Order: sequence, then structure tokens, then C-alpha cells
Amino acid sequence: MTKLSKIYLAVVFLILYLPIAYLIFYSFNSGGDMNGFKGFTLENYQTMLSDSRLMLILVQTFFLAFLSSLLATAIGTFGAIFIYESRRQYETALLSFNNVLMVAPDVMIGAAFLILFTRIHFSLGLLSVLLSHVAFSIPIVVLMVLPRLKEMNPDMINAAYDLGATRSQMLREVMLPYLTPGIIAGYFMAFTYSLDDFAVTFFVTGNSFSTLSVEIYSRARQGISLEINALSTLVTLFSILLVVGYYFISSDKKEDKNA
Repeated sequence: MTKLSKIYLAVVFLILYLPIAYLIFYSFNSGGDMNGFKGFTLENYQTMLSDSRLMLILVQTFFLAFLSSLLATAIGTFGAIFIYESRRQYETALLSFNNVLMVAPDVMIGAAFLILFTRIHFSLGLLSVLLSHVAFSIPIVVLMVLPRLKEMNPDMINAAYDLGATRSQMLREVMLPYLTPGIIAGYFMAFTYSLDDFAVTFFVTGNSFSTLSVEIYSRARQGISLEINALSTLVTLFSILLVVGYYFISSDKKEDKNA
């Protein structure tokens, strides 16, 4: 790597992470705003923890992300297997349909779901948001699992059948263990997308349910509070822990494979 490339990367990382560092820094500000740092305090975190509505929305957001990612991972994994087994006969068409939600604007997807739920008289709330998040997370999982499937040696599957394994045994003992790294990657990606989604959620959420992104947007219109800085700091740290956890899980899987 040349010196110019290193400088370029340093500038890119600075642009990406400086706003986050700025947000975290002012979460400890005793001045009450972001116009100047007046002193160090944990009062903003205490205020955040004492805000029962915000804590409820925080729990709801993570519950939604965990559940929607779990469902999307299960559906997306078997969807990827179906696309793989369809081979070239339907693969292009199925992948095209799968990628529609990946390339379509979030606003359009959210509006489409809103129209659908309104037309079928489906009440907006947790279930409508959950279904929407599962829907736009499935293509992400498919794109994470499918390349892993294509790397798999077909002889492994044929050998399992030759030894008398049923389809369920082949899936449980051969295919799914091989796909585990891709499945884990798909789950983490789906979780991240669900956690920070705003556009789709904004359309399909109801009065009885909200997520952090929608709540932060609503509060930001009234003026930024350092309570939001504190909350964003904790969510950022949690995201970092997720990345580190995924790194160690992936490393363990690679070591097991090499062994």
C-alpha cells in the first residue's frame, strides 16, 4: 500500500467516524446542548435511563430487530437453497425478484406496505412493522447464503444421499453446518438493517408502537437533546460489540474448518 493510499484511507475513516466521535463526546457534556463543551457529566445518561418511554422503545426496537432477523434468516436460508437447487432454469428470474427489495428506494417500499396494509384493513403496529422488516431482510440473507452454497462441493450432498441419508438428514448434517458462516453473516446484516431502518418503519408504524429511529426523528424536530446523544452512544457501542462478536464467531468457524 502506497503512502498516498494510506492518506486517502485515513481521510475516509476520519470523515466516517468523526461525526460519531463528536456525538459521543457531547453525550458527556454538562452544558445541555452541543454549542460548547462545559464539563464532564453522566447526567445525560441518568436522564435517558429515567425516561420510561424511551427505554420501552429501546426494548421494542431490539426485540423487533432480533425477531425479524431470526425469521428473515430462516426464510432467506431456505429461499437460497431453493434458488440454488432450481439451477439455471429459474435462478435468474428468482434472483431478480429477490433483488427488487434491495435496489428499490426505502420510501417506495414503505409506501407500498402502507397501501397494502390499508387495503386489507390490517392494523398498524408491531406486527405490521415486523412483517415489513422480515420482507426487506430476506433478500439480504439470500445474498449472504447463496454464494456460500455455490462454493459447496455437490459431491458432499451426493455422498450423503449415497450413504442413505434422507433430505432432512442431509440438510441437518451436511448443508446447514457448511452454510453456518453465511447464515450468521445474513443474520447480523438483517439485524443491522432492521435496527437502523427509518423510512419503511415510518410508514407502517402505528400509534401503539415505535422504534428508536422514528422516536429520535420525532424528538429531533423539537431540538436535539443530549439524552439522544447518550442513547446513540450506547447503541453504537452495542453495534461495535456485535461486530466483534461476529468476528470471533467467524474466526472460530474458520479454525474448525481448517482443523
